[in-house]
Amino acid sequence: MRDIQQIYAKLESNSEKFGVKSATEFYISVLEHEWIIILETNSAHNIEQLCIDAGISSFNTIKKVPLTNYRDVVNRLPEFCV
Repeated sequence: MRDIQQIYAKLESNSEKFGVKSATEFYISVLEHEWIIILETNSAHNIEQLCIDAGISSFNTIKKVPLTNYRDVVNRLPEFCV
């Protein structure tokens, strides 16, 4: 438990340094050894470096998946529908 608290503290304290605008959600599945952290930022590279500095990547695989806001998708639909 202490490790998770330390990692969370490092994520919080380093977020601005790596250009993270917000940390929307933070889920941990203990049984699956999986963390899901939803961050808003302009750089996937910065997310990777933040995870390295926070210590997440020392015992977890990092997978970055770009997400698009649902409203943005709906608003852009007319561009793709002919």
